[in-house]
Amino acid sequence: MDLYVLDEEFNTLGLLDQFDSFIWTDRYNEAGDFEIYTAVTTDLLNLLKADRYLWWGETEHTMIIEQITIDTDEDTGNMLTVTGRSLESILDRRIIWNQTDLNDTLPNCIKKLLNENAISPTDPNRKIPGLIFVDPTDTRLTSIQIEGQITGDNLYNTIVTFCQTYNVGFKVTLDDENQFVFSMYVGDDRSYSQDTLPYVVFSPDFENVINSNYFENKSTLKNVALVGGQGDGPDQKKAEVGSGVGLERREIWVEAQDISNINETGGTITDEEYTAKLKQRGEETLAENTITKAFEGDLDANQTFVYKKDFFIGDIVQIVNDYGIEARSRVSEMVYSEDSDGVSYLPTFIVVDEEEESETE
Repeated sequence: MDLYVLDEEFNTLGLLDQFDSFIWTDRYNEAGDFEIYTAVTTDLLNLLKADRYLWWGETEHTMIIEQITIDTDEDTGNMLTVTGRSLESILDRRIIWNQTDLNDTLPNCIKKLLNENAISPTDPNRKIPGLIFVDPTDTRLTSIQIEGQITGDNLYNTIVTFCQTYNVGFKVTLDDENQFVFSMYVGDDRSYSQDTLPYVVFSPDFENVINSNYFENKSTLKNVALVGGQGDGPDQKKAEVGSGVGLERREIWVEAQDISNINETGGTITDEEYTAKLKQRGEETLAENTITKAFEGDLDANQTFVYKKDFFIGDIVQIVNDYGIEARSRVSEMVYSEDSDGVSYLPTFIVVDEEEESETE
């Protein structure tokens, strides 16, 4: 494989094609990352510097070099480890500077957050040069309505939370003019629950997963949130979201006194509007505390279904393991790994909750 190193102006500085191991991970609604492990040379140290970019033709994502580590050992020699994250991580460099009230579609709310804090902020020093937003037309995105209020939160974390709450993907890619293009998307359903697209199935019958792991954790599940807003004691404003009875009810308290009943223009919002903002915070918290069900597997990329031809990051596929556990699962990440043992593709499939998934269908 050929990995190109670009400088801060996106000029090509060199080609990296030899290493002990290389791992590259793309993700649906988080930044990806990479790791290069190889013997230290002066040429490599001059080439692989922090803030430079890595470009690989097999993916649309570009990585930023963030950390360089040199380990010295008399027996094994001096080894270099270089790591970093994909372009989505540039949003981690900004916070939501002012109180921001949101009451619009999900894309428009994220566009507002980006415009005010990175694309065209009032303080020109906060502008991220070259960052642009692409307005989506997919009704699975434009039909999602949110209402909330945010002050001081990290911009990247806020966008990740919104997108994970509604099972939406986002990415920042480079266009031909080397602009940072922010876009949102929803993966396609290729499982047995639809009949529009060809099925994509990973199972022992197809012999297309070499090794697989299944993970399920219910210990963190919360299905009812009581959100506390402004006020003290019995006068504190509260809102409840979620449902559950008996032993199936799992409650969580959400502190939201930062949500103000004064909007960003200085006016007072209604009680109904304030309650809606509290409920939005509660919904986000519940989305972070769900049952975790995941499949991981070593994918045989040459059998049956080919990554980036038959299925893509964010798509929903059908998974069946050796013990008959079957589920519709989203491709949440794809790890490409190359070392002395060869090349492997290791996807992570997150089981899709039918009720949550209906929000974007």
